[in-house]
Amino acid sequence: MSEDLKQAALDYHANPRPGKISVELSTSAETARDLALAYSPGVAEPVREIAKDPENAYKYTAKGNLVAVISNGSAILGLGDLGPLASKPVMEGKSLLFKKFAGIDSIDIEVDAESPQAFIDTVARIAETFGGINLEDIKAPECFEIERALIERCNIPVFHDDQHGTAIVTAAGMINALELAGKKLEDATIVTLGAGAAAVACMKLLLNMGAKVENIYMLDRKGVIHSGREDLTTEKAIFATETDKRTLDDAVDGADVFVGLSGPNLLSAEQLKKMADNPVVFACANPDPEIRPEVAHEARSDVIIGTGRSDFPNQVNNVLGFPFIFRGALDVRASAINEEMKAAAVRALADLAKEPVTQEVLDAYGLESLEFGREYIIPKPTDSRLYSALSMAVAQAAIDTGVARDPLPAHYPLTTLADEKR
Repeated sequence: MSEDLKQAALDYHANPRPGKISVELSTSAETARDLALAYSPGVAEPVREIAKDPENAYKYTAKGNLVAVISNGSAILGLGDLGPLASKPVMEGKSLLFKKFAGIDSIDIEVDAESPQAFIDTVARIAETFGGINLEDIKAPECFEIERALIERCNIPVFHDDQHGTAIVTAAGMINALELAGKKLEDATIVTLGAGAAAVACMKLLLNMGAKVENIYMLDRKGVIHSGREDLTTEKAIFATETDKRTLDDAVDGADVFVGLSGPNLLSAEQLKKMADNPVVFACANPDPEIRPEVAHEARSDVIIGTGRSDFPNQVNNVLGFPFIFRGALDVRASAINEEMKAAAVRALADLAKEPVTQEVLDAYGLESLEFGREYIIPKPTDSRLYSALSMAVAQAAIDTGVARDPLPAHYPLTTLADEKR
């Protein structure tokens, strides 16, 4: 990052006042009567109603539109374990995105916990406050244990976005890229460089969408995860295949897909040349991908490549998913975000990329035209139709699978943020 951009980032977070989020009032507080209703004595009435029936909390408080963004700071972006307080700017940023893109109120919570169990207990005890919980920047393998336990203990959606948000956006782009390459997910040989939370979740979701486990080669720091290894976590063991492949060089030979969730410049041009015709490469390490698009295109004219960066085509970015997934889940008061809801989000994302691109998107990116193809396999974050398409798909899937407590709201399908205030 240039010195100018570094200073601009610091100034952005410091001015006009520190931080990126604030609390606003949603009702009048101008008169003595307003204050009597808002606090004593009027507040006693909703208290009594909630005591009679906890479901009334959704009627009389902000719970139903409130998400907690929670981290222990053990895996902050690409920066590592810098502790809970250092994660606060990232968690505030996530809250900003919830509000900006989906009208969801969100508060960041940084937990200084001495163990995964302490973190679990802390979050479980405050979960009643919220309509949903977004876990963020928690290292593997602890993140798997934490999410599993909180899903079991909480009756609201618990969603580790580093895992499932990444997986949903990756799967949507992958389905479209393979279609353009003339291939099917169930037939594709997939190489995954990285075996952390995001990589495991991406491959699990691709399995649910039709990929075959025997066609997946996952690599960690020790090489290919194969059935002869005895050092595998439970999550990695799912992908332990019978193979004599041991290195990335072995794995990419003839592969249809490369998914990088690891580090910069780890896929060489020579390795890319060994892949099958029309290879699909998702080089998602940030800020520097496993292979830069210009290097990939120079090596292979037939490559379809996506990265995590906004300055290249085909950005694989979580903001395409999580605000709208939570919007749909909250609006039908879902008790969880299940696999069917994730799959519905994948299909909605993939389908939206095939729709005619709106002028708002063209204007935002300074383009004359854009259409579904090798340089556009997934929607742009500025596409306002994401709000409608994903929230509707997720809400309907929640209803269809029995985890919704409310029917589809009368104001669905959504079109603008103003719809949510009806």
